[in-house]
Amino acid sequence: MNNKQDFEDPDWSKSNGLLPAIVQDADDGRVLMLGYMNAEALKVTRSSGRVTFYSRSKQRLWTKGETSGNHLELVDVLADCDRDTLLVLARPHGPTCHTGTDTCFGNTRTPRIGFLAELERTIADRAGTDPEKSYTARLLAEGSKRCAQKVGEEGVEVALAAASGDRDELASESADLLYHLLVSLRSAGTDLESVLDVLIKRHRR
Repeated sequence: MNNKQDFEDPDWSKSNGLLPAIVQDADDGRVLMLGYMNAEALKVTRSSGRVTFYSRSKQRLWTKGETSGNHLELVDVLADCDRDTLLVLARPHGPTCHTGTDTCFGNTRTPRIGFLAELERTIADRAGTDPEKSYTARLLAEGSKRCAQKVGEEGVEVALAAASGDRDELASESADLLYHLLVSLRSAGTDLESVLDVLIKRHRR
């Protein structure tokens, strides 16, 4: 956990032992929903890896997705500075809201940079599917060397577009390169997060 001291010591004396828990998509940053947790719900969330709340109406613990199957995979939990609100970072598996929308605040627009995380999820979902029906599945089935070859080809196209001064072509070819890079990362068993970690470390030097 990023802030172990705060996380392990929420102030359960406030609000009759129920603290608001804001759930945020760990990858694209969207706020998914608001629930409430007591100490037991937090304990179950940590031990099971699935976000679990305390239902004020049912007066019991309930794990998100226990009926629908659309669960929230725990990534991290943080407490705020007053120790009376929790921020739950999670990866949604299916729509978060019972109405079928991605979030309980409607289908809020994914932040543009967050779309790369959404695209990465789509690529992961394509892995192992029918190569005849999915270009992504076909690339992954052909292996890392083929994926790397495509990255090289698209990199050359980006360089040529940049040299030509055609901004539209450069944007188009760059999109192709980003897609194929994400596929290549997936094929190699790594992800965008590892790349961002390197960039952040370099930026902070």
